[in-house]
Amino acid sequence: MLSLKEYNLFIGDRCLFHDINLDMNEGEIHIFMGKNGVGKSSIAKSIMGDNNYKVKGKIIYNNEDITNLDIYERSKRGIYYVNQNPIAIEGVTNAEMLRIALSEKNNKAVNIFEFNKELENICNMLELDKSFIHKEINVGASGGERKKIELMHMWMLKPKVIILDEIDSGLDVDATKLVANSIKDYYEKYKPIVIIITHNNTLINVFDNYHVHLFQDSKLVKSGRKELANEILDKGFKELSSEFIISEN
Repeated sequence: MLSLKEYNLFIGDRCLFHDINLDMNEGEIHIFMGKNGVGKSSIAKSIMGDNNYKVKGKIIYNNEDITNLDIYERSKRGIYYVNQNPIAIEGVTNAEMLRIALSEKNNKAVNIFEFNKELENICNMLELDKSFIHKEINVGASGGERKKIELMHMWMLKPKVIILDEIDSGLDVDATKLVANSIKDYYEKYKPIVIIITHNNTLINVFDNYHVHLFQDSKLVKSGRKELANEILDKGFKELSSEFIISEN
């Protein structure tokens, strides 16, 4: 379980969110919704351990208080964050990074033959050129290719908590469907906690059962299920803004 307990989020002296309580269980999908600039990505980054943010309250994962752990320690525990704009990292190839990360995670050397075979199979599944395996991370890759590279990392590292911050941003229709179906396949195989931030119903619609949380005015104002997402997508945030005043949590 991943929980936000009496969660207050700050950047500098400015409070972005206050008094949030939210439990996310293994095998659940949680959609974070809210208009642009409300701070959904800030919550996601704070869960990952971005030290630009300060948390008052607690972030609990599997009964452990991880509020003060750094990104490295959270990653070792199986938390994985996909940024909407993955950066290029020169000097380190995808294969090198993944070999090191898997060795750290499993406390043993990687079997190179099995490692390369799995990477190639994942590239085929994602329709990603295999040359990216031995290229520097995201260097020379298009926006769509970068999103696929992030999914390649996900499939190899097998995280237990996946935070997808507008992974569908900037993708064409075909790429969005491929990415959405890959995430669905991963979810059905491993049943992680999935947190999705999106303004696009293509990614949401591949799932049949999920939780929806609407954020506005520094608060979690409404939680619901699929019907809430449909209502938000149909009406828009402006029309709903006067309806959701009190958090149901």
